Amino acid sequence: MKKIAIIAFLLLVSVAAGRAQESRQDISISGMGLVEPFIASSTDVQVHSNAAYGALASYRFMLTPSSALEANYGITYQNKIHYYVNPNNYQILTRTQEVSAAYVRTFNFHKFNPFLEAGPGAFIFLPIRNSGTQSLDVKQQINIGAIYGGGIAYEISPSFDIRAEFRGWVTKVPTFAYTAFTTNKYYNIYNPVLGVAYHF
Repeated sequence: MKKIAIIAFLLLVSVAAGRAQESRQDISISGMGLVEPFIASSTDVQVHSNAAYGALASYRFMLTPSSALEANYGITYQNKIHYYVNPNNYQILTRTQEVSAAYVRTFNFHKFNPFLEAGPGAFIFLPIRNSGTQSLDVKQQINIGAIYGGGIAYEISPSFDIRAEFRGWVTKVPTFAYTAFTTNKYYNIYNPVLGVAYHF
């Protein structure tokens, strides 16, 4: 009986040690860009902007070796969104934030690990109150939408990889709670991302 108990104990210790060495979580820090497309609406409002640059932090928890859940927070420094409302032009300096979650499917090929992801997101469009914003009637707006994307991770060590990804945001074009900016259209915002992940 003692031998069976000792063998069972050793098996449990071995399984626990194996799980402790298995990387099931990672965090990543990335630089990102936002490229918002030109929008022309049926309401005679036109929207265009310059590119925005910022940072993205992500946390992944592996459910299996090939699937994971991911949580993201991203923020841009600032960019200019231009609204043409015939016959007037308005410029809004904007800081954009992302809070999102996604399901990630990974395909393992030695050190190269392509992946696909999709999930819901909340996008916060925050007008910056300075001389670059030409309307003081605008307010912060939170839009609900979705993210999708695909990329590749290259393993540089058992603990680190480099990730390059092309993501998209799908959400309504912001109005900043100003009815004159209403387009009744959706954005498909392009979001290239490049960063480093740490596995633990």
